[in-house]
Amino acid sequence: MSLSLAERVARVVRDVPDFPKPGITFKDITPLLADAALLREVVRAMQAPFSDAGITHVVAMESRGFLFGVPMALDLGAAFVPVRKPGKLPWRTASERYALEYGDDTLEMHVDALHPGARVLLVDDVLATGGTAAAAARLVERHGGVIAGLSVLMELGFLRGRDALGDRRTEAVWVVR
Repeated sequence: MSLSLAERVARVVRDVPDFPKPGITFKDITPLLADAALLREVVRAMQAPFSDAGITHVVAMESRGFLFGVPMALDLGAAFVPVRKPGKLPWRTASERYALEYGDDTLEMHVDALHPGARVLLVDDVLATGGTAAAAARLVERHGGVIAGLSVLMELGFLRGRDALGDRRTEAVWVVR
């Protein structure tokens, strides 16, 4: 019997308890990254639902979102826009504060990264509470971008992150119940 892509991802992603702090179970994707064939399949699966969405920009969140966002941007023929933590981008930035599962933080993007009407695909590795994705969406929309959707490797469904995203289209390769 052949396993689905979600089942194969579930088999290689490992749980690391109490990281980065007690009570948090970190989803370690490095075993997936070590499997070139599986990684290629995952990137294609993350990009596929948006292949015909007229994406002009892939906006990915620091840092694991970059691992999936860059190859997706290349496949879609779109620009890549990194969204980073404060002080990591070298030019003028706009910022957006948000709440995390274990605190709060800020995201930044270059002020000239998007043009009005840019069709944006947001990309990250995990959708947890939705705070990071919602902050990135607000940042994009404040700068004239139109969110076509969010694509993630895995969604921690029990944390109800989709609730923070309203009616924005959200696709996940693997939903952890």
